[in-house]
Amino acid sequence: MTLADLQAKEERYLMQTYRRAPVEFVRGEGALLWDSEGKEYLDFLTGISVCSLGHCHPAVVEAVRDQAQRLMHTSNLFYTEPMVRLAERLSESSLGGRVFFSNSGTEAIECAIKIARKQAHRRGVESPEIVSFERDFHGRTYAALAATPNLAENVALGPMLEGFRSVPLNDVGALRDAVYENTAAVLIEPIQGEAGIYPVSDEALVAARAACDETGALLILDEIQTGVGRTGSLWAYQQTPVRPDLLTSAKALGGGMPIGACVTTPEAGNVLEPGDHGSTFAGGALASAAALAVLDAVDDPELLRGVRERGTALREALMELDGVREVRGRGLMLGVGLDEAIDAAAVGAGLLERGLIVNVPEPGTLRLLPPLTVDPPQIERAVTLIGESLLSYATR
Repeated sequence: MTLADLQAKEERYLMQTYRRAPVEFVRGEGALLWDSEGKEYLDFLTGISVCSLGHCHPAVVEAVRDQAQRLMHTSNLFYTEPMVRLAERLSESSLGGRVFFSNSGTEAIECAIKIARKQAHRRGVESPEIVSFERDFHGRTYAALAATPNLAENVALGPMLEGFRSVPLNDVGALRDAVYENTAAVLIEPIQGEAGIYPVSDEALVAARAACDETGALLILDEIQTGVGRTGSLWAYQQTPVRPDLLTSAKALGGGMPIGACVTTPEAGNVLEPGDHGSTFAGGALASAAALAVLDAVDDPELLRGVRERGTALREALMELDGVREVRGRGLMLGVGLDEAIDAAAVGAGLLERGLIVNVPEPGTLRLLPPLTVDPPQIERAVTLIGESLLSYATR
């Protein structure tokens, strides 16, 4: 089937909710992808931070193959070892409480919101509220959508779930004013990903933690994009002065398999009871086995140190390019802010033609999420291609 055939069938049979680039990928290995015509691409998006160990990582492939040959699914009505082992691994590597598994990041956020609301009701709050930052992205199901201010403005999808408010990013005063006795939780991305890679300041995080402690609200960190090594520590919060009550994970956790998780402190781990929440596929043996293999590979001091070192090298090289005004982020989660006159979408399209995959989350920004295993020559190649694309744009 040709690419044109695929495009025609996609237009006929798939709901038109995505604008797909005109490329069909058929194979991946490490930081590389190949399309149906045999062209090689360097992937600095990794499925939006899903394939953070690179494509088809041998340990993940082996874990999935081995598990699929033995048991793929039972249900949450029974025990499976991979699910329980993964819950232990996630708890012991982070907040020490309990875990609820889901199939995606937005579902993990839904779980966190349920916990926060129920906990608020327990302390007598009749109308709990969730506070988030403007331009946060927490998902597309209705509670997660209501906590995602820009998307929640789509009146055609309304009415939205009530009980959500947002304040400007890093505005400590506005944050303090927004949190009061009816606040169930403050929900924060440690680094805003979909908005264009904007870190939350330590001052804002400390203010959020203090406000939650004063009111009894829960601090929820959405680590769906920042977690599992992306910033150079297993969890992004470990490089900040705060510790959350809940964190959510997904994307890189499964290494390509769909899985999400909401992890709690011991105190928040007893809020949900039988019947409060559930999911047919969540915590399945296959996805859990993949996630265990991912954590075995990522939760390694040498690899995490390499993420920080290569992130610094990539940042410094990018800052030398004409047309780059700033580089935001941490580790291998970087937003490249371009000069005002430059159309980032045009630069991104030029990069795809040159064989480098990046993302343009907003006008003026390239988002880079390379594999955690990316090597120095690949970084050099990516920087060269970005420089060439910027030069081509400037001289066209």
